[in-house]
Amino acid sequence: MKLGILQCDDVRASLHADFGNYAAMFEALFPQVDSALELRFYRVIDGQFPQHVDECDAYICSGSKWSVNDDDFWIRQLEDFTRTLFYEKKGLVGICFGHQLIAKALGGEVEKSPLGWGVGIAHADVLARQSWMLPKQDDIALVVCHQDQVCQLPAGAEVLLSNDFCRYSMFQVDSHFLGLQGHPEFTSQYSAALMEQRRDIIPADTIKSAMDSLGQQADDKLIAKWILVFLRQTMVTRLLVRT
Repeated sequence: MKLGILQCDDVRASLHADFGNYAAMFEALFPQVDSALELRFYRVIDGQFPQHVDECDAYICSGSKWSVNDDDFWIRQLEDFTRTLFYEKKGLVGICFGHQLIAKALGGEVEKSPLGWGVGIAHADVLARQSWMLPKQDDIALVVCHQDQVCQLPAGAEVLLSNDFCRYSMFQVDSHFLGLQGHPEFTSQYSAALMEQRRDIIPADTIKSAMDSLGQQADDKLIAKWILVFLRQTMVTRLLVRT
């Protein structure tokens, strides 16, 4: 499978030496699940988009420090491309910012959460089990880092993961779009380093609780497996519909 990564941000330059850029994080995660996977990166933040949806078999939209409500040209262009993927029945998984962008592009709403920052490792309950969620697990732990949250789902969306802090931790729209608030590509070490650099904007008590949570085991590889199985299913479904 050729998987296109729509890159919406860069790791801070001060953290590059220890963690690389976001492309390196995806390259470290997904080949552990599928060594034959081909990743292709598009710096949509710089206006680099696929010329055609079929340049790749499926796509992932990354996280970002920007908000989907920001009025930047590339964000509006990414919304348009997201809607094109949806109408073309092309598989897309949105992570954090990408999760929120899917919601907004398809008619949902995103707002800065009154609960504040979600950071550290967060647990979410599986509310609806899908065929691609293999191996099965009822509780999912992932690194999170966000202020914005989806507050209204797009029409037809089904909530798959939820917790008290983030009601819509994962949702699916139709058979080919998936939104995930957590970051399977982030390590606990990167999460800690990022929080250290954001002490001026994240409350100290929030950071302390989040740092304490980082000793837990995240389900990053499990979620990576789920994502790839989901996207392969979207490929098969699209092929059957077109034939």
